[in-house]
Amino acid sequence: MSKTNDIKPLPEWFVQNPGKNIAITAMCRTYNRYPIKTHYVKPGEDNYIDLIKKYILPVYHDGDIVSISEKVISICEGNVVYKKDVKVSGLAKFLSKFVHGDAVVGLHLAIPEKMQVVIDQIGAPRVLLAAFCAAVTRPFGFHGIFYKVAGRQAAGVDGFESDGFKDYLNMAILCPCNSNEICEKIWEKTGVRSMIVDANDLGVEILGAAKNIPYSKEELKSLIRDNPACQEAECTPFVIIRPAERHAPQEIEKAVS
Repeated sequence: MSKTNDIKPLPEWFVQNPGKNIAITAMCRTYNRYPIKTHYVKPGEDNYIDLIKKYILPVYHDGDIVSISEKVISICEGNVVYKKDVKVSGLAKFLSKFVHGDAVVGLHLAIPEKMQVVIDQIGAPRVLLAAFCAAVTRPFGFHGIFYKVAGRQAAGVDGFESDGFKDYLNMAILCPCNSNEICEKIWEKTGVRSMIVDANDLGVEILGAAKNIPYSKEELKSLIRDNPACQEAECTPFVIIRPAERHAPQEIEKAVS
């Protein structure tokens, strides 16, 4: 259960996203989550190591964990597909008709171009198998079977919807496939312990984490289960997670002033 937040955000170094608490109770203790606002990151223009050095290192403390959105990693790596380059097949058009949009996650694979990106990523046979399994299990109340069969690469495709940024209307962002290695690289280059997450207001998945983080994936999920970074136009792809008793926000304010 989330703990009521009574911490006044300091805009000099972190923000509190609308409707989200800074503090949360997890693993029998209280943690503070500090979303870090960045500039709008674009493919080919930014490097995630440089972003961490610029935005995280000045306020990072030993013992912190940094939660990183998978989107910012993929964008930095240029792991994107542009709508103009997608050739929509008849199969993609057909399958997309059976996908129902959602007020939280949007249209997702109901968009034929996005369905085509998934087909290009994992192959038509696997997509057809996933669609078949979803069709035969849905009448029995099972949901999400398509993505369980299709896998993380299918579930992780974002974009072709605004998500708060008009650029995303014409750009699909693919899921990073080497998240553990990226977290190790971040540790080696910056000394920052990090995890890469795919999160929205429906759920959280840990895609990768540094080896020196002493928590399981389920424990890490409990720290950000309410998605403190949000998922629209907040530009807060990094969240510093810190045990509440370690450092008060006022101490950080003095350190960076």
